[in-house]
Amino acid sequence: MKALVLAGGSGTRLRPITHTSAKQLVPVANKPVLFYGLEAVATAGIKDVGMVVGDTHAEIEAAVGDGSAFGLEVTYLRQDAPLGLAHGVLVARDFLGDDDFVMYLGDNFIVGGITGIVDRFVRDRPAAQIMLTRVGDPRQFGVAELDAAGRVIGLAEKPAVPRSDLALVGVYLFTPAVHRAVAGLSPSRRGELEITDAIQRLIESGQRVEASVIAGYWKDTGNVTDMLEVNRLVLESVEPRVDGSVDTGSELVGRVVVERGAV
Repeated sequence: MKALVLAGGSGTRLRPITHTSAKQLVPVANKPVLFYGLEAVATAGIKDVGMVVGDTHAEIEAAVGDGSAFGLEVTYLRQDAPLGLAHGVLVARDFLGDDDFVMYLGDNFIVGGITGIVDRFVRDRPAAQIMLTRVGDPRQFGVAELDAAGRVIGLAEKPAVPRSDLALVGVYLFTPAVHRAVAGLSPSRRGELEITDAIQRLIESGQRVEASVIAGYWKDTGNVTDMLEVNRLVLESVEPRVDGSVDTGSELVGRVVVERGAV
């Protein structure tokens, strides 16, 4: 199994921060949000990663390198313009070959990782498996409709009248069947090749699409408000630790980490 990490977006909703930094490298608790995703992929036992990059490719490549720091082997795949998630799959077609793969959006933050959903996909091997979470305003997301057995029967991208409150989280698992679905797509009204349309084609062709509704925390860190919330969540979970030096006249209050070499 391979991983496809999408890191080609421009981050317009995070400006002015992203005037000088790729949105996937904006820090969460002093670590780029992209790194959390790469760590989740590695923990799930996946080693071979294709990373779709765009205009900020040099910065991302400098930060991630060959992936060895994460226990991964990273291949960079250039995307000339951000034309949709399904377009990212097209860009990666040669890299993916006939392997199953997990697609992970590089600016998503998920507590609990993806090991469980990867294990379930490997065991059951549907044509596609998606992660969902309940949201207050589904109109801002891709939305899934499930039948009584929990199988996905319909998808819509940012619908005006949502048929459920189940929003797609930025993690998708696919067999090679998705490539035929992607190849037949036309751009949506917003000019993108939508992964929701590709998954809908799988459903309409009679292929099995499963879902996992997560109970844990998830955020798309694509805007400043959500980025601040994710930082707060992570910082509140930090355990105080002193590996460096603290003089006898100082008192540390709260969740403070003093790393080795710090004084």
